[in-house]
Amino acid sequence: MEAAVSSDGESAGELVLRAVALVPWTRYALAALALAAALLYRFLELHFLGDLLRGLRGGRVALTFHPESQVYHRVVSKCRSLHGRYLATPWLASPHLQTLFLSISGRPPSFTYRRQLYTVRDGGTIALDWLLASDLEAADVESCDESISRDDSAPLLVVIPGLTSDSSAAYVKHLVFSMASKGWNVVVSNHRGLGGISMTSDCFYNAGWTEDMREVVNFLHQKYPEAPLFTVGTSIGANIVVKYLGEEGESTPVAGAASICSPWDLLVTNRFISRKLVQRLYDRALAIGLKGYAKLHQPVLARLANWEAITSSSSIREFDRHATCVVAKYETVDTFYRKCSSANYIGNVSVPLLCISALDDPLCTREAIPWDECRANKNIVLATTPNGGHLAFFEGLTAGRLWWVRPVSEFLCALRDSSYMHRQKAQEHGLHSSLESSIDKTPYVNFMEDGMVAAVTNDGPDKDDSLHSQIVSEIELNDGMVAIQQNEHTGEIQNESDSGVGDKNNSEGNVASVQGHEGNHKQREEPEANNIRDAIAPVRRSIHQITRSQGKSVWLLAYIAVVTSWPLLGALGYFLFRKRFSNSMLAKKPKKL
Repeated sequence: MEAAVSSDGESAGELVLRAVALVPWTRYALAALALAAALLYRFLELHFLGDLLRGLRGGRVALTFHPESQVYHRVVSKCRSLHGRYLATPWLASPHLQTLFLSISGRPPSFTYRRQLYTVRDGGTIALDWLLASDLEAADVESCDESISRDDSAPLLVVIPGLTSDSSAAYVKHLVFSMASKGWNVVVSNHRGLGGISMTSDCFYNAGWTEDMREVVNFLHQKYPEAPLFTVGTSIGANIVVKYLGEEGESTPVAGAASICSPWDLLVTNRFISRKLVQRLYDRALAIGLKGYAKLHQPVLARLANWEAITSSSSIREFDRHATCVVAKYETVDTFYRKCSSANYIGNVSVPLLCISALDDPLCTREAIPWDECRANKNIVLATTPNGGHLAFFEGLTAGRLWWVRPVSEFLCALRDSSYMHRQKAQEHGLHSSLESSIDKTPYVNFMEDGMVAAVTNDGPDKDDSLHSQIVSEIELNDGMVAIQQNEHTGEIQNESDSGVGDKNNSEGNVASVQGHEGNHKQREEPEANNIRDAIAPVRRSIHQITRSQGKSVWLLAYIAVVTSWPLLGALGYFLFRKRFSNSMLAKKPKKL
């Protein structure tokens, strides 16, 4: 097929080239700029045009909570910021621009911390940086000698920073200054090895390390018992806070908490940051920060792990493989991520908790947010915004404020003024904890009336334990009530026999221990019977406890067990005794003459 030819003998291709050459080059430059802008708009995930189409009103804050949550109805309902909209700074209308601007500048308020060094049990050192409400009123913090008294009832906030961040981070300063200006005393618990503090032990922090927070919280609660204690975690610090609350349950002294941009599921988050090009850039940048942290403590870390492998790590996963898993003794990186993910502990959180996350977070993906788990817990309210980046949420034309600081302060202040603050409950030493603490010491256990399990030893009395100088337990038997009173100082045991003398005037429920020649004589005559009864008594007591607590369920289970097991027992008995049975039948059979 011949190509089309013009009247002048030019082909179609030549005609197109002539037409293209007639277009000015400025038009091509504008087209190239438009294409590059479109690609850049897509790459940076800009949303300025969307904000403009919405009338610059921003995106609405979505709340996820249990329908019967009193934390939402009585506390969060008073927080205006959580029932409004969030509009990002127009010239930072991108999660990447917001996150980058936060790391470069962030425009934090200017103030000076007070530093306190705290030594944990394993010898590690933690820097506690304080900003008191009174410090903002003083002209010079260093010259101000005022400190918190033991009876001070002003609320106390503990802030846990993110990965490789400390009290000097811009977002930390925004939060600290905002809460201190409202009359709160704020302390930033820096991670080990950060804040200009060297490592004094072989233990390093990681995304699931909650021991330091536990010690700091208990220390502050004991030192300032009248001050209600709150905590806020950011990024990795948020994962630590939620994991700690789930581990402690009702026994934590924390009255309320907030989690900002938590990774939730470390395994999902790690997969996310290695998926796209822009996320891989974040991965490499965070790995550089971790290697910088490791370099600060090279003498300690090089002794515990392979230093060359650590310095050659190009991603967070490689750093965790060569450093975190080795020091913290995790089998694999995935094991470390699974065991340290705070999403596994949400169901046991017993403290009012506000969680804030941005759906466009470039580091902590929305795919890891545990929506259903947060909705199932009445203590948790999850707030999500369409935009915000990672810990940024800049607002205003000058980007001088972080939006998430405002709802956090509103939530904590409303919770402080309400009756829904968490109150610490004494830790109940149930069956599981008692078995762990007692059976390791001795193979003998004693079931008490209240369901407790206590170790029974032959060791002498503990002179240092003045709180437990006398142990009294009542054991109910079938043939009567036996009151056993054990005195740790004398080692005497007094038994009441079946025919013992009791006080008829006190027959309403008080059982007295009676000692007499008849009881002692009976005890000497029947030592084996007493030993058997003493051995059976705990078993009967435990069965009695289960029967009282479970009611008809125990008898139903017993009935099912009998009905389902008698055919098996019958068949087993037939095979065991069939030979003897056949021999007896042959012996009874009359012989023929």
